[in-house]
Amino acid sequence: MMKSIALAALLLGSAAASPLAAAEAPASPMVERIAPDRLKISWSAKNAVDVYMSDKADAVATASALVSARDRDGVHEQAVKPGERAFFLLKNQQDGGTIRVAERVLPLEQGSNFRDIGGYPAAGGRQVKWGMIYRSGATPLLTEGDLKLIEGLQLGNMVDLRSSEERQLAPSRIVGVPYNAVGYSMAAITNAMKSSNGGALANGGALYRRMPDMMAPQFRVLFDRLLANRGALAYNCSAGQDRTGLATALILSALGVPRDVIIADYHLSTQYRRPEYETAPFDPAAFPDNAAARMFARYKGTKPQPLKDADGKAFLSSALEEIDQRYGSVEAYLDKALGVSAVDVAALRATYTE
Repeated sequence: MMKSIALAALLLGSAAASPLAAAEAPASPMVERIAPDRLKISWSAKNAVDVYMSDKADAVATASALVSARDRDGVHEQAVKPGERAFFLLKNQQDGGTIRVAERVLPLEQGSNFRDIGGYPAAGGRQVKWGMIYRSGATPLLTEGDLKLIEGLQLGNMVDLRSSEERQLAPSRIVGVPYNAVGYSMAAITNAMKSSNGGALANGGALYRRMPDMMAPQFRVLFDRLLANRGALAYNCSAGQDRTGLATALILSALGVPRDVIIADYHLSTQYRRPEYETAPFDPAAFPDNAAARMFARYKGTKPQPLKDADGKAFLSSALEEIDQRYGSVEAYLDKALGVSAVDVAALRATYTE
């Protein structure tokens, strides 16, 4: 039970610790939006903690605003502008140990599952940087306020993992950012769903086992853009859970994040999806040959379901097991299937962890 609580705190608040490992940083940090204009920051620590705030993900204490000094109760509430993206640095008063924390999910009015994958423990005792890599569902209905918030992320690239039909039905409202996609038909996904489930259109581990091969061209582009390091990057599919979920697992694996943490992050999609904002309204009759239109019409109005097979096994686990069985490891899959070498992995860790 305690392990589950600690993991939940890591996922919802997930912090990136300072490289000064000798110092004792505050533990279990978390940021929750308790009102449109108010954030709650919580942590545990034996000593008093200074809380600093910045709009920069990598800001040091001297370049941040001190919003709470010598705080001993482990909780601070901070007023912010609605939609403002804030990063907090918690500093142990006694030895200077620091830990960084931010909201996991962006406070978008009409977005779905748009979240930062920063803060997770990575290779070498490091953590994934905040504010560098974002995963999301489709973004066809973002409001002007949403677009302003996303503009503040200073995205250098977007990678769209969706099929050609999905992109036709629900084009992204995010403009002015270099955009990457590899065309393919949604029929490839729906046919695999049917053949994996006796003719029924259903998600599951059997479909996921096909995804490492099916999505390899898209994943190659994603890692190419990550290695190009031209600023923060966002990637998405329609729901931000399946194709995006496997893409995230590959990225976090490359950065050395433990698999149990990767699986737990994957399951957050059930909580953070908002399907009503993942596609714009359309008339299915106007798209008779569009496989995505048929699938969206079928699932319209349904609530997000747990991403597990009947035996409780995460769909994602099946994809990772397939990779392990066929290639030996995720690292070997990255190398042999995607052309991401050990040198590239080292470069990714140098760029996206701290």
